[in-house]
Amino acid sequence: MQVLTVTGMTCGGCAKSVEKAVIRVAPDAGPKVDLAAGKVSFADGVDTAQVIQAIERAGFGASPA
Repeated sequence: MQVLTVTGMTCGGCAKSVEKAVIRVAPDAGPKVDLAAGKVSFADGVDTAQVIQAIERAGFGASPA
């Protein structure tokens, strides 16, 4: 699993937006968002740079954990 730190998530709706952003890039990535920890994990083999860009387009910050 790959893990990113996500900034700006404050509610369940935010977490759902981050999850959808990852799915748009890689439908089979199986993202798991941990709102309390501010992290999202997803399958290995997915282009991390594309996921970061998608999360940023959704209005959040993202960086490798």
